[in-house]
Amino acid sequence: MNSYLDFDGVAKRYGAFQAVSDFTLPIHEGELVALLGPSGCGKTTSLRMLAGFVQVSEGSIRLAGKDITQLPSYRRNVGMVFQGYALFPHLTVEENVAFGLEMRKMKPAEIGPRVQKALARVRLESLAKRLPRELSGGQQQRVALARAMAIDPAVLLLDEPLSALDARLRHEVRAEIRQLQKDSGLTTLMVTHDQDEALSMADRLVIMNQGRIEQIGTPDEVYERPINRFVAEFMGKSNFLDGKMGGEGRFDSKLGQVFAGHAADAGRTGAPALMSFRPERVQLRRVDTPVADGCNGVQGRIVRITYLGPLIEYRIALKDDTEITALLPNTGELGYVGGDASSDESVYTAPGSPVSVQWQARDSRLLPA
Repeated sequence: MNSYLDFDGVAKRYGAFQAVSDFTLPIHEGELVALLGPSGCGKTTSLRMLAGFVQVSEGSIRLAGKDITQLPSYRRNVGMVFQGYALFPHLTVEENVAFGLEMRKMKPAEIGPRVQKALARVRLESLAKRLPRELSGGQQQRVALARAMAIDPAVLLLDEPLSALDARLRHEVRAEIRQLQKDSGLTTLMVTHDQDEALSMADRLVIMNQGRIEQIGTPDEVYERPINRFVAEFMGKSNFLDGKMGGEGRFDSKLGQVFAGHAADAGRTGAPALMSFRPERVQLRRVDTPVADGCNGVQGRIVRITYLGPLIEYRIALKDDTEITALLPNTGELGYVGGDASSDESVYTAPGSPVSVQWQARDSRLLPA
């Protein structure tokens, strides 16, 4: 499948500072791709280079087969939803949505139907005469989205589109945006630092760090198979054990134990490496429980327990003082894992309690140190 939008070796420099380096990314028509990374990693700069607000220092950008690298922003047919929505406070909802069409010198007879169609898409027809201050945060966000979509853009850009909303509303609106994007088939590039937002909305994730792309993949690929420590730490929580590659998916840990895992280009046999595994994949067993088939296991003691509502977080210290985390469902039997005190499977979980920590070998990722 040919790509619809192409970043080819794009870079941006501000004097001696390299904001973005060798940014190469093909995007297919109808895809929603999320740029994800910490503040200052270059994701917003990359978005703004596509919009034409920031000049490219190196490389090229092609959209629908056309090189747009040097085109002014108003000739790129790009719709953008800004972090703060950027609505005009003195204009009504319908006047805000009509603004981009008026700037394109569209005939008044054509503007009205386009505005009504855009407002219908976001279910705001009944609020057309209201001013932005008379709307909720979620409604303002939908007005900004309608304004961006009214111009029938070739690509839609979303710059932290949900950051101004509270947690409950953010969850609702991200589902609305995703459904709207799917229904319209609009190619979309989104910038966010929120992992949940990216995982739930995007077809593919682009993880960035210090101006460079670290990994590109579907949400499950990036989460389940990170290629390095940065990605594993940034996408959710991860546990790490130090050691070296033992060959054939074997990991020789500094704990003196040999574990099995899946290698992610962790290097040759004997090379320093890390074993990474997710806290929600950890199981706690009684300290005298044998390690189950297909699992890796270590012994440790619980040093901290944190109540998180639906989950309980356990911090476990190993014999070399490495600490790992286990995230287990809250079953209502606080103080025990695997049942109540009378159960043969129960594990007493007060701080200081010894435990056997086990996790599946298939959930173990071997990474370069």
